[in-house]
Amino acid sequence: MNKTIKKVLIGLLILLVLIQFIRIDKTKPETDPSKDFLTLLQPPEDIASIISTTCYDCHSHETTYPWYSNIAPISFWLKGHVNEGRHHLNFSEWATYTNKRAHHKLEECYEEVEEGHMPLPSYTWTHKEARFSQQQRESVANWFKGKMPKYENFEE
Repeated sequence: MNKTIKKVLIGLLILLVLIQFIRIDKTKPETDPSKDFLTLLQPPEDIASIISTTCYDCHSHETTYPWYSNIAPISFWLKGHVNEGRHHLNFSEWATYTNKRAHHKLEECYEEVEEGHMPLPSYTWTHKEARFSQQQRESVANWFKGKMPKYENFEE
C-alpha cells in the first residue's frame, strides 16, 4: 500500500475515533401536553397510534433515539434530520400555530402521506413499525384532510 494512502487512512481512522467524543443533544424539551396535536384533535385510537408511531420521532419533542444515534457521524445526520423535521412541523407545539398555519400543515400532512413521501423511506428502513399499509396510508391521509375545515377561519 502506498505510504500516502496509508497515512490518509490512519488520519481518517483517528478522526473517526475523535468525533465519537462529540455527542448530540438528546434532551427532550419541556412540553405542555395541552398543546399537543393528538390531545387537541383527538383522532380515533388507530389513527392516533399510527401518527404517534410514524410521525412523532421527527415531528415532535417525543423523539426516541435509536442505539445508532450514539455513533458519529450518523448521530450528526440523525440530529439534523430531527431538527429539520421539528422546524417544518412540530406536533408538540400544535396549539401555538395560527389557524392559517395549522390548516397549511394539515394540508401538507395530507399530501405528504397520500403521495407516499412520509414517512421517509430512510426512516422506515430502520423502523419497520412505521411502515404504512395502503389502507393505513389512505385512512391517515383522509383523516388529516377531514380536519382541515376546523382551521379554515384565517382571521386570528
